[in-house]
Amino acid sequence: MQLFNKTPDFDFISKRKLAMIFSLTLIIISIAALAIRGLNFGIDFTGGTLIELGYKTDANLDKIRTELESSDFKDAVVQNFGSNKNVLIRVAPKEGLSSANVSDRVMEILKDAELRRVEYVGPQFGEELTEDGGLAMLIAMFCILIYVAIRFEKRFAIGSVAALFHDVIIVLGFFALTQIKFEQSVLAAVLAVIGYSLNDTIVVFDRIRENFLRLRKKTSKQVMNISLNETLSRTINTSLTTLLVLIALYLFGGEMIKPFAIALIIGIVVGTYSSLYVASTSALALGVSKEDLMPVEKEGADLGNMP
Repeated sequence: MQLFNKTPDFDFISKRKLAMIFSLTLIIISIAALAIRGLNFGIDFTGGTLIELGYKTDANLDKIRTELESSDFKDAVVQNFGSNKNVLIRVAPKEGLSSANVSDRVMEILKDAELRRVEYVGPQFGEELTEDGGLAMLIAMFCILIYVAIRFEKRFAIGSVAALFHDVIIVLGFFALTQIKFEQSVLAAVLAVIGYSLNDTIVVFDRIRENFLRLRKKTSKQVMNISLNETLSRTINTSLTTLLVLIALYLFGGEMIKPFAIALIIGIVVGTYSSLYVASTSALALGVSKEDLMPVEKEGADLGNMP
């Protein structure tokens, strides 16, 4: 389904300065939130106690959460484990309470449950996860920089990485501002946002390269405007389709999946915006032109055509 009956004619490039101010504002707010408030790390990062319980009938997760919250376990994460009768509870470390004390207290609150197992997750695991997650993002950015530089041109590579940095920082800043739990699934969502945003950017860059070679009498600004308009329908259709799925996931996927869905929703919205403005306008600001994308003629290539 085509969103537009004909190719639109929006002047994206003329608004690039406003877009740059908007993006810089969001990045500054995000960095400030990360520096001042920080991320509200879940048990995957902080360590804590894992408690597996068994029920004779299907467990009511909402009731369990309510009972735990009313008994000073507000940050407890409750989910089914294996079946509807098994429940896994994750409790962050509490000052003055050992893992055994925490499990005893939980069993006092949830009297109808049968204790299956108790495990303690140390903070060392959380530190390794934090370091490995950050390293994974840096490696992904570096590989993308190399890939785009080889496939397109170094200024396009810098533009694509700038767009990805923009998207990741804003997603992290949103979680710092709202203090929504930052769990392992959210880290996976951030990495997924990198892949989604890059795919969108590559589609736009492909069209820009084609048009630079095809529309040789146009200026760089005109070529970029034409390219962005030609890919706009595809970009919006893809983003809307993905957002519909993610909104459904957020509404009906349960408490455990909400942070993951929120991270992807924010990432898709910001990634779509950055594909239109941040990536291409960054390359334009760095001075990319059609001469940079013209195929290199090999010395003596015309000799074969001589009589």
